[in-house]
Amino acid sequence: MYVGAVFFPLLGACLAGFLGRWLGEKASQWVTVLCMALAAACGLGAFAEVALGSAPGVVPILTFLDVGGFEVEWALRYDTLSVVMVAMVTFISTLIHLYSVGYMSHDATIPRFFAYLSLFTFMMLMLVTADNLVQLFFGWEGVGLASYLLIGYWYERESANRAAMKAFIVNRVGDLFFMLGMALTFWTFQSVQFDAIFDSVSQAQNVQFLGMPALEVIGVLLFLGACGKSAQLGLHTWLPDAMEGPTPVSALIHAATMVTAGVFLMARMSPLMEYAPVALAIVTIVGAATCFFAATIGCVQNDIKRIIAYSTCSQLGYMFFAAGVGVYQAAIFHLFTHAFFKALLFLGAGSVIHAMSDEQDIRKMGGIWKKIPVTYLVMWIGSLALAGVPIFAGYYSKDMVLEVAYAAHTPQGMFAFILGLAAAFLTAFYSWRLLILTFHGAPRADHHTMEHVHESPAVMLIPLLVLAVGAVTAGFVFYPLFVGEAQLEFWNGSIHTAEHNEVLEHAHHVPAWVPLAPTVVGISGIVLAYLLYMALPALPGRIAGAVPGLYRFLLNKWYFDELYDRIFVQPARVLARVFWKTGDARIIDGVPNGAADLAVQAARGAVRIQTGRVANYAFAMIIGLVLFVTLLLYGAR
Repeated sequence: MYVGAVFFPLLGACLAGFLGRWLGEKASQWVTVLCMALAAACGLGAFAEVALGSAPGVVPILTFLDVGGFEVEWALRYDTLSVVMVAMVTFISTLIHLYSVGYMSHDATIPRFFAYLSLFTFMMLMLVTADNLVQLFFGWEGVGLASYLLIGYWYERESANRAAMKAFIVNRVGDLFFMLGMALTFWTFQSVQFDAIFDSVSQAQNVQFLGMPALEVIGVLLFLGACGKSAQLGLHTWLPDAMEGPTPVSALIHAATMVTAGVFLMARMSPLMEYAPVALAIVTIVGAATCFFAATIGCVQNDIKRIIAYSTCSQLGYMFFAAGVGVYQAAIFHLFTHAFFKALLFLGAGSVIHAMSDEQDIRKMGGIWKKIPVTYLVMWIGSLALAGVPIFAGYYSKDMVLEVAYAAHTPQGMFAFILGLAAAFLTAFYSWRLLILTFHGAPRADHHTMEHVHESPAVMLIPLLVLAVGAVTAGFVFYPLFVGEAQLEFWNGSIHTAEHNEVLEHAHHVPAWVPLAPTVVGISGIVLAYLLYMALPALPGRIAGAVPGLYRFLLNKWYFDELYDRIFVQPARVLARVFWKTGDARIIDGVPNGAADLAVQAARGAVRIQTGRVANYAFAMIIGLVLFVTLLLYGAR
């Protein structure tokens, strides 16, 4: 069961990838769906046995590396943290695979797509079941590779190629810090095994590296690595461009796999992070800033998928600042509930795009809710969960994140609480802006598009309805286990602070206005969106015209792309041009090739001496002997 949860997706990827030509499109689709369903069944079984049955364990596979005294085992670590991720990843991925059967039905290379999708899932499962940092890094790089393949899946589009390259390069920046953190961890603990690190972390408190506490440096380096994968402020620029891939890819990246890897890393390394308060403060501040920053951009975007993408970036900020104040349970709880409603929103957006003949601009939609009622319903449910409206999943997890930030009683915690409240208001606002402009008002699409608006097939609607159930129920069902009364027994030591957490205890006894505030600001955001886009639809244009600078600033995503282009891209191009024109053309092609030409000419001269006549060779030998004797006699004098 434990092995099957991880390796069934790899089996599906191999069958579709290597045998897809012989299996055919239909068989390739359904064999990967079947393998994912088997993985999900194993993952849910593992969750029941390990998390609910309190039976953690490690399943050894083989020796991964054995070089000198450095040995790394390839083993599957199954504790509560792992099985929560395994169950969530396999379940969400199975629904996305099923949805893709309908969404990608007209694609030209279906086996390739499903092979990539299953490979992506396998790499994420390798990451979350890793028993050491090397194995985790294998999965870490694997999801980076798979995301590159999937974002650039439609490689005939230049925009898709650019987006794939951008995601790959930006993630390599974060991965450099991760590798440095991994190397420093080995230098500090002489091991990369999690148990060995966690057992000796208290003895490493006084270890110094370049005059700084080694644990603080490790914590900062690992967080910078997490910033790349989880698109935190500074290394976030790849995330919205990743929308160039097919919509199921966006759902998988944003809900269950790649972007959650950084949050998982912080939780997995929580025993070490607890001894790095400065690193945790940085995590809190960056997470809070990302939360607010991404929400402001989401308010003015017009591409339906980009709005939801910036929503993911913002929600990841919530998860990080929950980890930053030391309540990793709350971070994983929000990660867990977020997976359901974010997958629902992306797949719902895909259903809208499918209905609108591939149109993604919400300004060209409107008036379609009666034609696609099921999609309309699930988008409402996803938006209610995202906005944190009571009963829905996001209400329980996001409110808990804000409560622990307040309960931390630290400057960075209060900073996170304030920005988190502001982001909650903006989240509700842009969610209802999307709903209203997409589904309501007069139709803004052309007549031909409106004639062809239709509901998605059942193979796409069934996953949407299942995810909608999760978006409604996941919060109140799992609240007692993740952050409630049963959390100590549930986590069973897999997260360090599950043993005793004062911040979490205080979060359950905050003033009454603290848990009420997110709901109030969320409803206020919904009301504002209704007033601006339903009651007074001309007003948003007037506001944008009144403050054109602010509107342009947000529309251009705070000019991060332009700034990076000026600082990094253009200087790199200038340097590359110098290397090309001077280094390659003049020096490499000039000097060595010139010397090579001289050698060729000398060889041609030497060839003329080779006549093949013995008399000529004998004469040359005699002349050489005379010269040798002459020099010898001259030297003897």
